[in-house]
Amino acid sequence: MQVATAQTGQAGSTWRPVFAGLSASLVGIGLARFAYTPLIPALIADGWLSPSDAYYAGAANLAGYLIGALVGRRVGARIGARAALQSMMLLATLSFAACALRLGTGEVVWFTVWRVAAGIAGGVLMVLAAPALVPTVPERRRGLATGAIFIGVGLGILISGTVMPLLVAHGVVPAWVALGVASALLTLWSWGAWPRAVVAAHLPPLSPTPGLLRVCLIYGLNAGGLTPFMVFLVDYVARGLGYGIAIGSGFWVLFGAGASLGALVMGGLADRIGMRGTVIVALVAQALSTATPLATSALLPLAIAAFVGGAFVTGVLPITLGRVRSLLPAAQATAGWSRATVFWAVGQAAAGYAFAALASWTGGMTAVFACGVALLVLALALTATE
Repeated sequence: MQVATAQTGQAGSTWRPVFAGLSASLVGIGLARFAYTPLIPALIADGWLSPSDAYYAGAANLAGYLIGALVGRRVGARIGARAALQSMMLLATLSFAACALRLGTGEVVWFTVWRVAAGIAGGVLMVLAAPALVPTVPERRRGLATGAIFIGVGLGILISGTVMPLLVAHGVVPAWVALGVASALLTLWSWGAWPRAVVAAHLPPLSPTPGLLRVCLIYGLNAGGLTPFMVFLVDYVARGLGYGIAIGSGFWVLFGAGASLGALVMGGLADRIGMRGTVIVALVAQALSTATPLATSALLPLAIAAFVGGAFVTGVLPITLGRVRSLLPAAQATAGWSRATVFWAVGQAAAGYAFAALASWTGGMTAVFACGVALLVLALALTATE
């Protein structure tokens, strides 16, 4: 009995930080970024933002994510990873509360600034959480722990897709308030779960190799190719195709369901066919799913495409992390992952702004999805020629 109790306590102490990491990805990415997508049609319909302002606010979050990815390791080195992670979860929570305020004059600027702040929080959390927590997990459980941390992204999408339509029916403000409350509770719950010994590692300078740069470039192109689904999916289905907010939000649920499974499924596939083969399979599937809106407006194929697209939002994370680890010494793996995260952020931010401008200019989404396919095909070509 004493042995069982000790083992149970050890398991609890092992997995509690992992759940803190899951909370970080859930708050910083799953809610702070992806909960915005199902809110876009309501923000437009209720007169909070014009369509172009709503799209640019979504792109502003991606720009904030790039800033967070760039400064994340530096912030962690200055104040410690534990304090940085706690602070960024607080910042994400504050951004929800700020977005619930309707100011009238200057509202667009206020809203955009706080979407940038939410993006910064997400970028820092993505750079620091997994590298800080995985070393505290026993070696035999690190793969599962990494997958569990990234699942928070998919859970945020799934939760926002199921809950947001119910809240939006009562107005945009209750939706933002609910997100703020959920984020606050997760922040409080995980506050003491971050290991006190966790500090940002002072790693030797990263020596980029051609292989690492290629992996990072493919990762960045992949991010740009996924942006049409990540930012525009709900509004495309709801307003572009005229199916309404309820069905558009249902597609976001499908997207989130795929995202909840993607990291685990892709990790298992990589164990069977290797990282490079898995990347090729992933890029082909992503290109086909992104091309689906160009071929049909029927709900069933679009629903399948939404599920597949969601799976690779999280599925590419463990694949790329594994490729980075295979190319670098263990001491430089965190720096390599930070570099890859920056490329992902650049790809998302550039595509977000470009696609928002393209959608406003053309008045539709056809060109946006076509450009997404082109980016994924380019990433596939780079992978195939390795």
